[in-house]
Amino acid sequence: MSIQVGDRIPNVTLYVMGEGGPQPVTTDEILSGNRVALFALPGAFTPTCSASHLPGFVVHADEIRAKQIDQIVCLSVNDAFVMDAWGKAQNVGHNILMVADGNADFTEAVGLDEDRHDRGMGIRSQRYSMIIENSIVKTLNVEAPGKFAVSSAEQILKQL
Repeated sequence: MSIQVGDRIPNVTLYVMGEGGPQPVTTDEILSGNRVALFALPGAFTPTCSASHLPGFVVHADEIRAKQIDQIVCLSVNDAFVMDAWGKAQNVGHNILMVADGNADFTEAVGLDEDRHDRGMGIRSQRYSMIIENSIVKTLNVEAPGKFAVSSAEQILKQL
């Protein structure tokens, strides 16, 4: 069963790229006391993720932050090296925290995992977005398989 509006985000260790390499960070560290727009996607450098999903949040980052969002988080079942390289390729700068869920620990804990072994991708995240306040899910937008309609930056802006 997947996470629902009103649920607390589980505390899971994820990774971000630091000056010395991948650095662990917990969801509690990212979310506690903060209002966060988090979006997750199947994979860095994949077509829809690179052409639409992440770029929308890059373009609208200032508008989203202006609506009292403390942090914008992009999460994918990739390693920190890949997330860092993708963030640089997409010019995210300091506007979006690129978070690696390399073992799918978070993705599985929130029940939004998807088996993509048939495409050689293993376990991946479904495409979704959410607004989280102090670790509590306030809105959740989960895409139908193969779709990109409800998890966009524009949708998050409408919900803020």
